[in-house]
Amino acid sequence: MNIDQQLRDSAIESYSGRNDKTIKQSGDGFYDLGIAQSLIREIDRLNFKNPTPIQKESIPVGLQGNDIIAIARTGSGKTLAFGIPMLQRFSENKRGTGLILVPTRELAIQVEEALRAFSFQLNIRMAVLIGGASISLQQSALKKNPRIIIATPGRLLDHIERKTVNLTEVEIFVLDEADRMLDMGFIPDIKRIIKSIPDKRQTMLFSATMPKEIEAIAEKLMENPTRIEVDRSGSTPVEVSHEMFIIENQDKSRLLAVQLKQYSGPVLVFTKTKWMARKLTAKVNSMGFTTAEIHSNRTPGQRRNALEGFKRGIYQILIATDIAARGIDVSGIELVVNYDMPANSEDYVHRIGRTGRAGKTGHAISFATTNQEGWIRNLERFMKIKLTISSLPTLPSEELLLNQPELRRKLSKHENLQAIDSSQNDSTNNKNTYWSNSKKHRSARKKSAGQGFRWKSRAKRK
Repeated sequence: MNIDQQLRDSAIESYSGRNDKTIKQSGDGFYDLGIAQSLIREIDRLNFKNPTPIQKESIPVGLQGNDIIAIARTGSGKTLAFGIPMLQRFSENKRGTGLILVPTRELAIQVEEALRAFSFQLNIRMAVLIGGASISLQQSALKKNPRIIIATPGRLLDHIERKTVNLTEVEIFVLDEADRMLDMGFIPDIKRIIKSIPDKRQTMLFSATMPKEIEAIAEKLMENPTRIEVDRSGSTPVEVSHEMFIIENQDKSRLLAVQLKQYSGPVLVFTKTKWMARKLTAKVNSMGFTTAEIHSNRTPGQRRNALEGFKRGIYQILIATDIAARGIDVSGIELVVNYDMPANSEDYVHRIGRTGRAGKTGHAISFATTNQEGWIRNLERFMKIKLTISSLPTLPSEELLLNQPELRRKLSKHENLQAIDSSQNDSTNNKNTYWSNSKKHRSARKKSAGQGFRWKSRAKRK
């Protein structure tokens, strides 16, 4: 048996979750994984050199048609790990469809973007079904018989009830971010969707965390699943450093200002509620930073614009609830701030996974209150690391932050407040002059407009 065959046979074994058991490849990148030449050409065109560990272990198993439970840290390339086997199956067979379920609209869009280049070249049509988007446009897309459907559970159930989607030919079923999809809130939706797809299918579950109780539920949906664990459940990227502050709630915004001043690149800030995200966005904007918000109260267009603006550098700061914690891939995020601590340790892993991606370094800062010290110890046990508790720096006053954002940037801590008072007086004088000139201008414009109106009226009467 040659070395290529040995590698393929070894890759479809079940792994126990240790990095040292990862199969060593021969150095030919994606060529040793059994991928068809049509996909290899596209991989070469996109300049993908080497598969990530989760891709290296999952793709051969997926190509064999086996069910998979895969655990790998955030940012490890899970989308192509399940996407390539699905695309290859449908490029070789004219029948069958694939269903990819994701927890959020943003993740659905990201998955579609990751697979689009391949699907276009292979002439495989896709459809994205998410809430907040036009259901009539989605119905039109479904009438074109897409081979791959990417959906959130709620909107997919809408189409099932309307009988506008046909799931009877689903051959591959994927749950991305499986722990969230299978938590207590999603189980009824998942069960209803499962009833609409064939029992004979390939099922693949991918996530960065997989609690034991969730894994037990997942295995009931699968047949002899292969477990692939390239990272321990709960592990975080080694490129990310962690820092913790113990602080009172009322002082958090002042500490945030101190931290933001130290970074010039993209910063992602997480809050517990959408109300706090909205309030904090207004406050950080008043500090002089370019800031956008993303949470469930924003429309799909607003969320898309905020995310695109953050990606392009229009906004330096993105303030979000946990809606953005899973699957949002924005390269180059320098800092993730847990302004409010997450509900559980798994969510902490997903939040900080937004930085330190693709081998880059990143930093995560968390603001914990004094009554959350027990929560911190639980987090340390979960991640098996010791978190650094830093001393609080000198915090600026609220007045300095909110009233003088531009001056705050220019003045050093050694300059006295007389300069600020002088600037406030100048600002007030300039403001009064502005309003005075504006009133005169509006009055003249209104007078001119009135004369023009009367002139036109007289002309019409003649």
